[in-house]
Amino acid sequence: MKARLMTIFLFILIFLVIDYYFFQAVLIVSRDWSTLWKSIIRYGFWLPTIFSISALLWWTFGDPYSINSNTRNWLITGIVSSYFPKVVGIIFLLIDDLQRGVRWVFSFFQKSSSTPSTGEVITRSEFLSKVALTAAAVPLGAFAYGIISGAHDYRIRRVTLKLSNLPKSFDGIRIGQVSDIHTGSFWNKTAVKGGVEMLLNEKTDVIFFTGDLVNNETKEVNEYLDVFNKLRAPLGVYSITGNHDYGDYKAWATKQEKEQNFRELVQAHKVLGFDILMNENRFLEQGGEKLAILGVENWGTRFSKHGKLDEAYKGTEGAAVKLLLSHDPTHWDAQVRPGFKDIDVTFSGHTHGAQFGINIGDFTWTPVQHVYKQWGGLYQENNQYLYVNRGFGYLGYPGRVGMPPEITIFELKRA
Repeated sequence: MKARLMTIFLFILIFLVIDYYFFQAVLIVSRDWSTLWKSIIRYGFWLPTIFSISALLWWTFGDPYSINSNTRNWLITGIVSSYFPKVVGIIFLLIDDLQRGVRWVFSFFQKSSSTPSTGEVITRSEFLSKVALTAAAVPLGAFAYGIISGAHDYRIRRVTLKLSNLPKSFDGIRIGQVSDIHTGSFWNKTAVKGGVEMLLNEKTDVIFFTGDLVNNETKEVNEYLDVFNKLRAPLGVYSITGNHDYGDYKAWATKQEKEQNFRELVQAHKVLGFDILMNENRFLEQGGEKLAILGVENWGTRFSKHGKLDEAYKGTEGAAVKLLLSHDPTHWDAQVRPGFKDIDVTFSGHTHGAQFGINIGDFTWTPVQHVYKQWGGLYQENNQYLYVNRGFGYLGYPGRVGMPPEITIFELKRA
């Protein structure tokens, strides 16, 4: 309890310091406004602070799981949206303070300190304060755009994979992949249906879902069972679990409750019509030839390690082509490539592309690339491929900026 009190005190102190510092820009910019508007902006400034601190206290000492996952996401988003833009704006306020500090130091070495020209239209402090407010408005606007437009701006990415050992009867087979649905975060069911329809319109031969059906608990998927049960393909829909599917991020009353939640999660996959692969494999057969699909439970270097690749591999030794579903891309370098060199393609997700990116021409930057070596798109080492899907849904922040939700369509061709 003592550690929790210290942590909450530290966060509140940081919030107040940020607010007080940024408030100085508000005071400067609004000093010539009318009394009414000056009062509105100055008192209104502190409302998000009251909200954020109240939410933080309730989250720490109350029961955040008494409300649904979507509402929790909005609370987190409200706090981040209140403070991240201010931090950006503070950079410019620091520039102002630094230049004033430098001038103050130089004044000791001059006979008289310089004074601003009486004809100066705007002081440097006022200019930088306005720049700070403008700079803060940019990420705030981006956050809003990412929620309103980016969250469900589904994009189809097409990938052709050439495999030298692909059986002739599977030449041209088309695979659809979705990952990281996170049903507990959705707030626009109509838009989600549109994304599902986009995948169905591709008329793929098979569909892969590579984990994270929910955020914390299985009941989150209930409202969307009638949406994702529409996913169908002639050769089947195959799925696996992701790190969020185990209930690891919720404080359960008992171990038994957590275990029951996971059993219900597995059952939900079956209700949806997904063939869930729990460290096991299936074979697709066409024209007397076989293609193996392997699926492992979540295994990642940073998160839970439930996957047992050796069990999923067992019995597929003779398959000409092996396709692996593994949620976390770190599994590829850690176990797949070193020990299973005949697994041709690994399909992953997990990273979401951080739900944020900057794309200018061929240049792409996202903060997640500094955390994951393979974070999005196609990777190749010798004759083995890894594809990391950027995710269908979202987590925490209910939107996406520069990193749209992805539906991937693969075509396998003989090399």
